[in-house]
Amino acid sequence: MKARLLCADRDFDPQAAPPPNRTGVTEDLGLELLFRSMAQGDEFVLETVRTVVLSSLVDPNEILYRQRVLRDCTEHAATVRELYGLAGKTLAAERRIWGGLLDDYAEGLLHRSVAVLGLLSESLKKLRRIADRQAGRFRSEGFSTLFSSLSRELDDDFLKSLDGHLRHLTFESGVSMSAVLGEADKSPSYVLLEPRPATWYRFVADRIDDVRTVNTSPHQARKRLPGSSLSPVLALMPLLAQRPGGRLESSAEEDRSKALSDLRGRGISSVAISLAEAADSILAFLRGLRFELAFYIGCLNLHDQLAGMGQPVCTPEPLPASDPKLSGQGLYDVCLSLSMRARVVPNDFDAGGKTLVMITGANRGGKSTFLRSVGQAQLMMQCGMFVAATGYRASTCDGLFTHFKREEDSTMRSGRLDEELGRMSETVNAARPGSMVLANESFASTNEREGSEIARQIVRALTESGVRVLYVTHLFDLAHGFFVQNLDSALFLRAEREDDARRTFKVVEAEPLPTSYGEDLYRQIFVEGRRPVVADP
Repeated sequence: MKARLLCADRDFDPQAAPPPNRTGVTEDLGLELLFRSMAQGDEFVLETVRTVVLSSLVDPNEILYRQRVLRDCTEHAATVRELYGLAGKTLAAERRIWGGLLDDYAEGLLHRSVAVLGLLSESLKKLRRIADRQAGRFRSEGFSTLFSSLSRELDDDFLKSLDGHLRHLTFESGVSMSAVLGEADKSPSYVLLEPRPATWYRFVADRIDDVRTVNTSPHQARKRLPGSSLSPVLALMPLLAQRPGGRLESSAEEDRSKALSDLRGRGISSVAISLAEAADSILAFLRGLRFELAFYIGCLNLHDQLAGMGQPVCTPEPLPASDPKLSGQGLYDVCLSLSMRARVVPNDFDAGGKTLVMITGANRGGKSTFLRSVGQAQLMMQCGMFVAATGYRASTCDGLFTHFKREEDSTMRSGRLDEELGRMSETVNAARPGSMVLANESFASTNEREGSEIARQIVRALTESGVRVLYVTHLFDLAHGFFVQNLDSALFLRAEREDDARRTFKVVEAEPLPTSYGEDLYRQIFVEGRRPVVADP
């Protein structure tokens, strides 16, 4: 069985190589706060959402598949949490089962496998009851397939048969097995038989058929069978106790006990291995189920927090990467909202058909916040989540990259411009047609003429290669140079500023201005003696 709640036609591989620029994207977009808010203290959920959110889907149909599963999770949150809890508790209980530490490897493996399968049997019954109870209530393909598989594979006959086999495999009445003699230089082959009481008639009949049968219960005293001058163990001693020099083991009690133990191990080894493989198969299913459910548990946790703050969310509309679309209504920075524990100013924009979005305007006006909100929304959409907006519609991107300004290198190994150029080189080498690059104040560490020329060449090369670029900048020469070209593929947004210098934290469509109104901040701090409102933390 497969969970298949993240992907319809394949297993999600949590060990796959992480996407390039993973660390930079997480830091620049403030995603660690998002991940921890989704986890709510559950370390397994934390690691899962880190992996899944950053492993973006590109096919809109795969995104829609997850959206439908998430819708089911939202409508039946209690059942989803029950499934997640059941898988987690079962796996934790399995780790507490000790085994394989006995002197005989086969005996230890068998003991542990029976114990594990006994535990799993109870969990499978609970899964079956949940599947029967929820049949028809979940509408997504993912959950419908999962529940139908559980009902079909874990039917009454299977569960009853499993319990019966586990009772037999404790071998409370001993191990019944047959040994078929081979040629002189070959070892006998052993076959485990269905448990049945050892009798004198059975012993004689098996010897007539040239098959030696032994009861090897570790709980019973070794007795000779009625009418026999030789015990069953000693009957097989010539096969089991041959020493390299050709001398037989002595008939001492300890030697007979060791030979009997060896015989028992040979008989149950293949069964022990089969049981271990069966247990591993069921455990692998539960691990996969828990991992995939953990992502949706994180989504539910985040949804509850945003709803508690009165923040809206929406189901985004993913579009093919071949058609560049990007628009949002009521879009906000979800991480800023989580950090402030309050509602933040949303924005509307429409960059449909645009490969370049240039954002300029007043200092502390919300430009970086807007850029982060777009990056967060794109990642949330492409992992199948809801988006922090009232509406979001975008084509998928084949790789999301960020290039935000960094603090000065405290080691003084290189200047800030060197560091920026190095990171941009990595981004350019990794980006491909259909990717999206978010640049925030890139190359502002040098003078405006040089910074504008460097950025202009890079932006032009990226957009001509089919990469979408959203660029926040104070470099007027850069922004104005693109604006005067009247490019149909470019959109220019500006952080709004009222005539009284008040920031609305809205971005509106407008041409770049040759000022960022730095004097507003000077007046607030040095003349009026008050700290400015921070919109771009």
